[in-house]
Amino acid sequence: MQKSIFILASVLLIAACHSHPDAGGLTLNNGEKWKVNAEMKPHIEQGNAILNAYLRQNSTYHKALAEALKNQNDNLIKSCTMKGKSHDELHKWLHPHIKLVEKLSKTDDSSEAAALVAQIEKSFRTYENYFK
Repeated sequence: MQKSIFILASVLLIAACHSHPDAGGLTLNNGEKWKVNAEMKPHIEQGNAILNAYLRQNSTYHKALAEALKNQNDNLIKSCTMKGKSHDELHKWLHPHIKLVEKLSKTDDSSEAAALVAQIEKSFRTYENYFK
């Protein structure tokens, strides 16, 4: 049942992302960061905290990291209440972020995992540059 809900949420997310004709790079809101709704923000912040703890501990359990980040992404998707341009911009960040986490969950190569972790860290920095 839970797997079915995730699959449905993923399909809806992908469909929503592909329904926006402007899928180019992120932009600011007239030079300002986009506001993320209070219901959604904790899941992004918790994902970032999970990643930071992983990095601080010099962990090599990348599959556990991927699972924890996936859970935060699932919760983020479930809590989506945003609309309009800020929603569209968040999707521009979220869709590639989810793909990185998926790749991390599937790799068995430690070098590839380290590179993906670095890309996920960069993704969270990108989020911080464009959203508040």
